[in-house]
Parts: sequence; C-alpha cells; structure tokens
Amino acid sequence: MPAASLRVFLSAAQIRTRIEEMGKQITADYPAGTPLYLVGILKGSVVFLSDLARAIKLPVRFEFIGLSSYGKDKTTSGEVQLTKDLGTSVEGADILIVEDIVDSGVTLTYLLQVLKQRKPRSIQIATLLDKPDRRQRPIDVAYVGFQIPNEFVVGYGLDYAEDYRNLPDICILEP
Repeated sequence: MPAASLRVFLSAAQIRTRIEEMGKQITADYPAGTPLYLVGILKGSVVFLSDLARAIKLPVRFEFIGLSSYGKDKTTSGEVQLTKDLGTSVEGADILIVEDIVDSGVTLTYLLQVLKQRKPRSIQIATLLDKPDRRQRPIDVAYVGFQIPNEFVVGYGLDYAEDYRNLPDICILEP
C-alpha cells in the first residue's frame, strides 16, 4: 500500500445506521410483489450493495456492470468505458443503480443512457456518498447516504489504485 495518512470521516456504525434507514425508505417506495434489480457498479459498490440488499425487505436480484473512468488517478478522465455488461435482460424491471459515490456525474450519465435502451420499467439511483460540489453533469439521485465535501475518500469499497477497499470506515486519504 502507498504511504499515506488516513483520517476516519464516517465510522462503520454511522454507515450501518444510514444504510438501514435507506433500506426502509426503498422498501416503502417499491411494490412488494416484484423483484427489484440492484445494479451494482463494479468494483466500488460491492460492499454497499451487499449491506443495502440486506436492509431492503423486498425480493432483490443482483446484477453488476463494470465501468471505468478513473484508472489509477484521483480524478475522472471524462471518458467512460464499459468493462463488464449485465448478465440478464432488465426489460420491464425496476432497476436501482447502486453506486459507492456520485462525483462528477459522468459515469452515471453514461450508464443511464445504456440502461434506458434496455427498456426497464423504472430506473433510480442509490448512492452511499454524494459530492455535489464536483458535479459536471446533472444527476437525479433518489437515495443518498451522505453528502460529503470535496475530499478524496477510501474504505468501505472505495479505493485508491485498488487499495483500501476493505477498511470498515470511510476515511479521507491524505498524502
């Protein structure tokens, strides 16, 4: 791991409490009898998606899509690449995109275009973290865990060059 200083920004307990609240709201907002497709954006959303799925009291199905716009940098390149597609049809389904962090909005703008072509019944976004100060493209996020300032954060699935994903807390990475 690179030499860096980590400062806890959101504790594991704070994250857990907020995800439970989000799960209750999502459960109330969707019909009880139909499955909700949780579409996780790899790799960062995996930890959040797992905990969120357990907090939602509806039938859920997991799908994953791989998108890349960062590489090993701390800022987006502005170009999004599809690195892994969905494994099933989502036509007529309710989709909840599960994202670790909404930053520039570039990746989600691209993903929404891709998914709308597949004719789902509905598409909403749930994110653990939202950085509205960094937004380059307008994005409507239905479920937000925490709004955060423009800091580079790692942990709880978020990485820097593939490191720090396994931290239980969300930490600010300081050089």
